[in-house]
Amino acid sequence: MEPLLHGIILAFGLILPLGVQNVFVFNQGATHKKFTNALPAIITAGVCDAILIYLAVAGVSIIVFSFEWLKILLFLIGFFFLAYMGWIIWKDTPEVSANQGKKWFSTRRQITFAASVSLLNPHAIMDTIGVIGTSSLAYTGYDKWAFTVTCIVVSWIWFFSLAITGWKIGQTDKNGKFLKRMNQVSAIIIWVMAIYMGYQLYLLFKEYNL
Repeated sequence: MEPLLHGIILAFGLILPLGVQNVFVFNQGATHKKFTNALPAIITAGVCDAILIYLAVAGVSIIVFSFEWLKILLFLIGFFFLAYMGWIIWKDTPEVSANQGKKWFSTRRQITFAASVSLLNPHAIMDTIGVIGTSSLAYTGYDKWAFTVTCIVVSWIWFFSLAITGWKIGQTDKNGKFLKRMNQVSAIIIWVMAIYMGYQLYLLFKEYNL
């Protein structure tokens, strides 16, 4: 019972803060007329989180981050990708009129962006390693598996809930004004995170005298 409760509290604590991944999944729910059209983003985000959690518990990710050049590369890619993603979301604000439906990301684009915001986010990866990976060391055998699966299930439930909430809000926004403003706010949040990531990259360069 302890591993289950620990996994639930820990996973929710990590996933609740407003981040790029959450913003993207929420937006996909809000900008689609049919909820099922947002499934590619939800499933991709859930699968990526499951992979990161498994790697953290298995200890593989700790080995990967022991390479300084890899850490710098991830921050560099993350900075440019977030800057680009913010511009895309700002530009692709949904509009609704009598002859035009809401514009949304295609399935391929959803998968690409969801995977990118999940796997190219150094802070999310390091949080998973530092918190979930470290916490899993307290368990062995069945308890460790229970803890791991619980964390993964919580992330899936959260992504579905987030997209459903966005979808419900999108259904009430008939003229598209709210969604347009929401996308602009989302883009600004993403740009702020890109700037913060750029600052972290600067600190890494300074630390390693590059």
